[in-house]
Amino acid sequence: MAATRRLVKPALFICDLQEKFRSAIYEYGRVISTTQKLLKACQILDIPVFATTQLRAKLGETCSELGLDSPGGIQTHAHVDKSAFSMFVPEIRDAFKKLGGEKREVIIVGIESHICVTQTTLDLLREGHKVYIIADAVSSCNKEEVPIALARLRAEGAIVTTSESWLYECMGDASVPEFKQIAGLVKEYNSKTKEGLQALCRM
Repeated sequence: MAATRRLVKPALFICDLQEKFRSAIYEYGRVISTTQKLLKACQILDIPVFATTQLRAKLGETCSELGLDSPGGIQTHAHVDKSAFSMFVPEIRDAFKKLGGEKREVIIVGIESHICVTQTTLDLLREGHKVYIIADAVSSCNKEEVPIALARLRAEGAIVTTSESWLYECMGDASVPEFKQIAGLVKEYNSKTKEGLQALCRM
């Protein structure tokens, strides 16, 4: 008999991964790569995805290689432009509530760690959700900001973890039906995951 997943109500929040940030954010390419891996996992595990852009007219669209809301790509539950730093603006909040009133396990990736990721995390924690910050999928312009932000958010009650650790925690058991596909995905991204950890998790 197949097991039940350990995390039963997860959702992925993608914070402001936009074209104009490519040359500004520390190790941006690694953040994008890890996010791509998590998006593929969300397709396999049927996890809802929410995304934002910050002042899209000035800072550009969501990076095209993520394939959000494109033919063949993952379809988001909400993909919203904002001026607020937190992702949890009314449009995201309303779409999030449509999933059901239960408290959820929210995974956050994106930028910047000390601004938009921080304020999104604080808002979600305030509403009673469990928040996972993926350390190999968040960054800032100044790399020195990242460990300070993660330490603060850990103290606030968020869980700071890695993409691979979170994937296995989400499943919880090798007998879940999706295990083989997720294990294959982990293997596919093995070298990129290692590079991302070395770049983003040694600060």
